Amino acid sequence: MHGKYKALWLNDDGFLEVIDQKKLPFEYETIVLKTTDEIVLAIKDMTVRGAGVIGSVAAFGIYIACLENQNNYADLLVKAKQIRESRPTAVNLMWAVDKMLNLLKNSENLVDDAKAYAIKLNDEEALESQKIAKYGCDIIENILKQKNKKTINILTHCNAGWLAVIDEGTALAPIYEAKKRGIDVHVWVDETRPRNQGASLTAWELTESDVKHTIIADNTGGHLMQSGMVDMVITGADRVSANGDVANKIGTYLKALAAKDNDIPFYVAIPASTFDFNIKDGVKDIPIELRSENEVKYIKGIDNNGVIREVLITPKDSPAVNYGFDVTPARLVTGLITNKGVCEADFDKIQEKFNKQ
Repeated sequence: MHGKYKALWLNDDGFLEVIDQKKLPFEYETIVLKTTDEIVLAIKDMTVRGAGVIGSVAAFGIYIACLENQNNYADLLVKAKQIRESRPTAVNLMWAVDKMLNLLKNSENLVDDAKAYAIKLNDEEALESQKIAKYGCDIIENILKQKNKKTINILTHCNAGWLAVIDEGTALAPIYEAKKRGIDVHVWVDETRPRNQGASLTAWELTESDVKHTIIADNTGGHLMQSGMVDMVITGADRVSANGDVANKIGTYLKALAAKDNDIPFYVAIPASTFDFNIKDGVKDIPIELRSENEVKYIKGIDNNGVIREVLITPKDSPAVNYGFDVTPARLVTGLITNKGVCEADFDKIQEKFNKQ
């Protein structure tokens, strides 16, 4: 830790270096972000993605903005607004910017303080990820005991590994911990159209960690659950309302419905920064990002000659709509796996566990 994490780090020149997630799984490249504009673009175009990592980059983005403005807090506020508004759904982004600005309000040395605060914030997030790994893996062990099985099959949607939340992830953190404990774990990896974060990023992470997995089309999960081939579902989240409604990658709601119908536990793993205690009804009030229709109409891959190409897969003139997220109502969530343990997706239980009463 201390400014060095798996998905991002401060390099020797004091700038933020990140893995370019748009290039995975075909190429591993990093990009150095030296300006606020570069920070904002990296978040917008999904060079970096995943609620936690967006927040991490935003925190270091405030430090980068301080480098540009030195000790001018008024100018910092302008740049901070640009970072804060770069994407609308993942609350970790707003949380990180607001927390950094609050800490820096009376600073006499913005650059040094911003760097120190950003590192501290991210070190704390990384420690939360380790706790999520432990609590989530305890659930895995309990399910194995209850079912008297030696292998557990877990379905996940989108990517919530260390590329998404430093430094072990959320949904994948218990899986990595299970691997460490010697548990035989197999993961069903939703492809996660239209950006294919599951097929590209989750599968890449699991391959790198030698975790057994199988990529499936997004519409396959219900069949697997009906067939007794899924023991539990774990996803991450981009925002969780005060009453436990969960905003996550589009398609999560359908998986939760299928899990409920087949009596399969559906867990959501999150750091505390993913809670939005100002929203009481997530279905009505969590903003849903509407992204470019081209993400639906075009798909990127590698051809037989090893060349990465983007190709049109629909009629050229057909319109498309691209909602980035959906909201799973709290009633469908078995539990929230947090740094403070497993919490019911219930307003009073959440308030009690996170001392919001």
